[in-house]
Amino acid sequence: MSKLTHIDKSGKATMVDVSVKPEQLRTAEATGHITLAKATIALIRENKIKKGDVLTVAEIAGIQGGKKTSELIPLCHPLGITKLEVRASLDKTGVRVNSMARCTGKTGIEMEALTAVSVALLTIYDMCKAADKSMKLDEVRLLSKTKEDI
Repeated sequence: MSKLTHIDKSGKATMVDVSVKPEQLRTAEATGHITLAKATIALIRENKIKKGDVLTVAEIAGIQGGKKTSELIPLCHPLGITKLEVRASLDKTGVRVNSMARCTGKTGIEMEALTAVSVALLTIYDMCKAADKSMKLDEVRLLSKTKEDI
């Protein structure tokens, strides 16, 4: 197993020093799903959830959440995000959320992509909780991350 990067020599949690790393173009994509009752899917499709347009609100919430990642995750570096896209779409069993995050920086942006998906899914849960007591969030995962020299 490789050495843990967020632990100092005495075993204490520490923020990684990235000051000597080069600036790179970094991109990450993530996905997640929320399983919903068929009746809830129909309510979303027909825009009849009392709290409003579920998919649009979830997408905006995901963007907001992704931008707040360093405030939510201890030891996570604040990044100058240059692009954060969140898309929520209905499928046969619920809603699939995909995100893409990009920055020019010294450390990765995968936590922002994952946070964006998670916040979007939590927003869907919140907006639908009065209509559906059987919702399940799952499949949150990183799809890809890249970095390229600039």
